[in-house]
Amino acid sequence: MPILIDELRAFVTENFLFGRTDDFLTDDASFLENGIIDSTGLLELIGFVERTYAIRLGDEELVPDNLDSLQKLANFVSRKLAGGASGSASAYGSLAASDAEPIGVRA
Repeated sequence: MPILIDELRAFVTENFLFGRTDDFLTDDASFLENGIIDSTGLLELIGFVERTYAIRLGDEELVPDNLDSLQKLANFVSRKLAGGASGSASAYGSLAASDAEPIGVRA
């Protein structure tokens, strides 16, 4: 998974931190709480993940537990690539159960 985190970090750094490469973006830093990504940026991040890893994110999967840090996003993408492990939907299925609120608007 280190390669996955590195790929995600490169995208976030290039597109949202404008190349800033200091220790600001840790694996567990919340994108939203730290002002790294706003709701529009979240749509851009989702599009990148869907295109790059050939997966489809369902609306019900757009929750902070899946998308709000490099580590959470890498874990989520890994589960999706493995066929949808517990707590995530398959590429075109629905989330089994979640009380989490969506964090972005689906375009």
